[in-house]
Amino acid sequence: MRIDFLHIQNFRKLKNCRIDVAAKETLLVGANNSGKTSAMDALILFLTKNRSFDLKDFTLSNWSSINKIGETWLKEKDPDKIDLTSKPWESEIPTLDIWLNVENTELQHVSHIIPSLDWKGGLLGVRLRFEPIDMESLYADFIRNTQSANKIYDSKKGKSTTFNLWPKNLLAFLDKKLNTYFRVQTYLLDPAQSEYPQLLTESDIAVQNEVLNKLINVDIINAQRGFTDVNSDNVEGSGTKNLSSQLRTYYEKHLNPSVNPTKEDVDALVQLHQAKETFNTNLESSFKDALGELEDLNYPGFGNPQIKLSSEINAPSSLQHDSAVQYTLNDGVSDLSLPEKYNGLGYQNLISMIFKLIGFRDRWMKKGKSFDPNDSEIIFQPIHLVLVEEPEAHLHAQVQQVFIRKAYNVLRKHKNLGNDKTFTTQLIISTHSNHVAHEIDFTALRYFKRNISEEGKINTSSVVNLSKTFGNDNETTRFAKRYLKTTHSNLFFSDAAILVEGPAERMLLPYFITHHTQLRSCYVSILEIGGSHAHTLRPLIESLGLITLVITDLDSIIKDSRGKKTQPALGKGYETGNSSLKDWIPAERDLDKLLATTYKNKVNKDNSIRIAFQTPLEIEEDKKQVKVYPYTFEDSLVLENASIFKSLTDAKGLLKKMVDATNEVSVQESADKMYKIITDPSSKKAEFALELFYFKEPDILKTPKYIEEGLLWVEEKLKMEKTSLQTKKVKK
Repeated sequence: MRIDFLHIQNFRKLKNCRIDVAAKETLLVGANNSGKTSAMDALILFLTKNRSFDLKDFTLSNWSSINKIGETWLKEKDPDKIDLTSKPWESEIPTLDIWLNVENTELQHVSHIIPSLDWKGGLLGVRLRFEPIDMESLYADFIRNTQSANKIYDSKKGKSTTFNLWPKNLLAFLDKKLNTYFRVQTYLLDPAQSEYPQLLTESDIAVQNEVLNKLINVDIINAQRGFTDVNSDNVEGSGTKNLSSQLRTYYEKHLNPSVNPTKEDVDALVQLHQAKETFNTNLESSFKDALGELEDLNYPGFGNPQIKLSSEINAPSSLQHDSAVQYTLNDGVSDLSLPEKYNGLGYQNLISMIFKLIGFRDRWMKKGKSFDPNDSEIIFQPIHLVLVEEPEAHLHAQVQQVFIRKAYNVLRKHKNLGNDKTFTTQLIISTHSNHVAHEIDFTALRYFKRNISEEGKINTSSVVNLSKTFGNDNETTRFAKRYLKTTHSNLFFSDAAILVEGPAERMLLPYFITHHTQLRSCYVSILEIGGSHAHTLRPLIESLGLITLVITDLDSIIKDSRGKKTQPALGKGYETGNSSLKDWIPAERDLDKLLATTYKNKVNKDNSIRIAFQTPLEIEEDKKQVKVYPYTFEDSLVLENASIFKSLTDAKGLLKKMVDATNEVSVQESADKMYKIITDPSSKKAEFALELFYFKEPDILKTPKYIEEGLLWVEEKLKMEKTSLQTKKVKK
């Protein structure tokens, strides 16, 4: 048995959001403000006790609809004509649907949630809904408070004014009274309607008991773990939990010899008692004179007071002091150690989180003294759901990778777990770290996509299951997955992506971006991938809906020549050999048509992806405009910055050759020579950019025209997105 998928509705940014849960690890990724935290908070609020919802947990776009319910109540004077059922609220209140995949051999666990005798195994659904539990009282209390008027005397007008201090509307009322009238209620769902969230009817009655308690054991590691350093106050006093306190808690629950003692425990208890008696004898001897002086005071006023000292020695209390946990230098020679708080925060955090996972696992499996064979109410839930928020907090990159590689294995390291399928462990992690994403299988990633609405409307999020992005496991799919795995997991956290052709573009593009204020303030991921491969990422980029600029080369070839390269020129029937241009955007192979492509035809249908390739350049020569056709990035850059390159001296390698080409008699001859230099197999394009760094500040270079056009488009798209994210305040 395992959780198959979750469906969250009307919770913050998650208006209507399905999250497929992997069999083992599920990683929630996405840019800032995309809804990852909302999803984790929804699971925590719905699945744990002693947590209170807030009005801000309702999707913002639902607030006006909730206010309209209150307005309807106020307008209608006859209570009998008002709909006081849950129907008006159903599309406005937070819900969490949990769908379990159950084997026929596991019916004993789910007998209490099987909706009908027709069920033959497979999916079973449970809905948790935060809803009004006493609609009549909510209505009556709201009306009573709204109609209770307050009067204030206006001395200038000589009369009293009647007004309402509170509540102004239903939202204002619920802001203070939400948890008085709302509770999480549980409903059974119809497995035949699992594809889409189903509407409940009046015949659907809430299940009275908490049905998931017997099925799912939930444990949480929050993002803010409150670790401290050597200069801070005692962590115990600040409400945080260090490793010493974790060990003490673990000892009391699983190892304490006074609970269900074994023969070995009895021996330990006898030794503790003997140590206590010896220490008490020492106390009486040491304090004899001092206590004798107190007895002579005849305090507190009756006879001679008898003061007796008695110590309390037990293992849990021995773990309370500052140096209960120490880190030692284990070199076989020295015996050096420091208290726990003197170790680095990253190392403390790693050890603490791993130990928490150990504690979660052992508590679930009732390890040691937590298992009482005489307890008839003891339950072993078949599913262990562990939620970890931002494990990268306080961790160095390498340590983040260590944690994510070990976490799931730690949760399964028990004699009743391992590869046994009787009990299921599912780990859900939210992260902003590409180092964490790098260590998880691509199919376990769930990308939170920001759905940017029209200006003035509320933005929401949806989730992309990346295991379904590339379809069949063919050669192209395998390349894309391996490429992302080894190089660019940061793509899943960026505001926009720029795919570049080669190393020179990759090194110089950050300098071109410095001229664009909006781009500099956003997280733009730059991926170096050749033009013949950029299109392989098409399924991923399109499904993410990420603002993407693909900077590639014309790669002009002679038609029917098996890919023989040629310098670009019009009217000669040349084609492009670039797969991105031929098969993606603008899906054109004829070179003449490519060079005539308009601005609007360089984007995809959704206007989220733009292609940028070399365009004809008009360069002034002898007071005339000469048109030349660059072949690649390097000659475009040099031709448009000819005066800067001509000033360079002592250049080497490819850079020197390109500088020499600028001194040809005509612009066309310069372009012809640059083409021959660039297409020479011995030319090393990466060295071109590196050599350039020695001579000039790259940010003084003029950005090639075709790249500048693309960067302006990205900047404009990000401006629009930022404007759309700045939604207006909703009145309460």
